[in-house]
Amino acid sequence: MLSTQVLGCDPASISFDSSSDQLQVASQDTLHSLTLAAQNIIDLKPVAFPTETVYGLGALALNASAASCIFSVKGRPPDNPLIVHVSSIEMLHSLLPSSFRMPRSYELLMKRFWPGALTLLFPSDPKIIPSIITANQPTVAIRMPSHPVARALIALVKAPVAAPSANSSGKPSPTTAEHVRRDLDGKLGVILDGGACGVGLESTVVDGLQDDGKIRVLRPGGITVEDIEQTLQEGIQDSETIPQVLVYRRDYRDSQLEAAPTTPGMKYRHYSPSVPVTLLMTSSPPPEGSVPSTAESYLASLKGQLNPSGSVKIGVLALTDSTLGTSPLPVVNGLEWCRHELGPISDPSVTARRLFDGLLTLDQRGVDLILIEEVKETNEGLAVMNRVRKAASELRWITF
Repeated sequence: MLSTQVLGCDPASISFDSSSDQLQVASQDTLHSLTLAAQNIIDLKPVAFPTETVYGLGALALNASAASCIFSVKGRPPDNPLIVHVSSIEMLHSLLPSSFRMPRSYELLMKRFWPGALTLLFPSDPKIIPSIITANQPTVAIRMPSHPVARALIALVKAPVAAPSANSSGKPSPTTAEHVRRDLDGKLGVILDGGACGVGLESTVVDGLQDDGKIRVLRPGGITVEDIEQTLQEGIQDSETIPQVLVYRRDYRDSQLEAAPTTPGMKYRHYSPSVPVTLLMTSSPPPEGSVPSTAESYLASLKGQLNPSGSVKIGVLALTDSTLGTSPLPVVNGLEWCRHELGPISDPSVTARRLFDGLLTLDQRGVDLILIEEVKETNEGLAVMNRVRKAASELRWITF
């Protein structure tokens, strides 16, 4: 077992020159932490570090042995590809085939959202990108993170860094260094602590390489579909055709893609804590022929279902101003409720930021079951529901 160090980093002390991408670090303590972490990665050892989305587990992307350590630390299936992180446009171009011509849609999206929580699929050159990164697919997923600590770390390594979320495979993604430490303590040498992640959900993954020119959102995330559509509409000239934006599973299905995914988060169950999760459908219509339960009767029945003769603790992730979030929960002997607020209905970005922290916090508090309230699938709500559906083992329709 390794001795895991948690090293503090001050994101405010890190900056990049806008014209040259030159890194500057004002804090000597932060520079020391970054330098130590960078040396670990250069020495083929994985490091956990903050990004604006979630904490990542990073290793050299162009070294198969280094990348294999990510899979062993996480217990990650080998057919689940990794996202490659770069610190500059120059580093991006060093990874691409010489024959590749950047689509206009990519130019617009990169100008608006890079650095940031947008991952783009590019053709993979097998002479450059190891097959362990792409899971033998012809494309590679690449993004440039905006978190100062992440970008500084990659710049100091002077090489692309492959990084999935820094958690055991299948668990909720970590949004604080403490989340990482609880899960992976003893499995890696360094965790950089740059504070809580601002977005709280993984990046949006986009494929714009198909012959029809359409933009396919393979995984909704920190950049909303609405923002992507607006960027393309504003950037494409009148004489050009504005690409249609399609969301995987919402607007189309692809059985071949499901069997051999080109990006993380598509094939396996994800984001699940150690206890069961039930998604409460409070606004969507129930399946034809089924009758929803009343919220009061369903909630009151849980004690008897889980442990009739003993004590039960149930976590509730609910919107702050929803009926579920504001209504008193049933008083049942031997049943303890643990609420965790997901933020207001009007701001799904807050829900996105609080979701994984809520799952991990309630799990640590020792609940026997977690209930999550449905949110509207617009803006960040689309990504929230994508994660919740994968975490939940049961859906229940309830009415108030």
